[in-house]
Amino acid sequence: MNICVFCSAADLDERYVTPAREFAELLGKGGHTLVWGGSEAGLMKVMADGVQEHGGRLVGVSVEFLRDKARQNADEMLITKDLAERKAQLLARADAIVIMVGGTGTLDEATEILELKKHGLHTKPVVLLNAAGFYDGLKQQLQRMEQEGFLPIPLTDLVFFAEDGVGALAYLEEQAGVQP
Repeated sequence: MNICVFCSAADLDERYVTPAREFAELLGKGGHTLVWGGSEAGLMKVMADGVQEHGGRLVGVSVEFLRDKARQNADEMLITKDLAERKAQLLARADAIVIMVGGTGTLDEATEILELKKHGLHTKPVVLLNAAGFYDGLKQQLQRMEQEGFLPIPLTDLVFFAEDGVGALAYLEEQAGVQP
């Protein structure tokens, strides 16, 4: 399965690095392909290193202004002209999406992916990997949006909240019909 992971390019605390490392190992050992922003920094690097070390493939989609930060030994690397094209290419190359911890760029990617799914413009499973409770506030906000009628589909049809990589991958494989 081609799994797009949106995450930070920042160097972060171990409470976020450890779950990323564990999830990357699961993807690699499972023979999955990581589709990601292509960076050699922060959690993006942790994910790419882990997937590659454990036998998975890497498909990077970077952007022109970050070309110098793109991973050199990815199986595939596409450089887009801007962030909008990057997001479109990431979605197009993925069978599923996992949103890990990140800043405003990751939040932008998450909200666009959810908005597209809400309108039926993609049907790919989306997981918010809630490492160390990072997305508790967003989960609460999305629940409020659902309760107050802002979401035209049930929240459970829009996104799955996983507390760890095992739960995230199990959900994605279930959605794809992969037998354990």
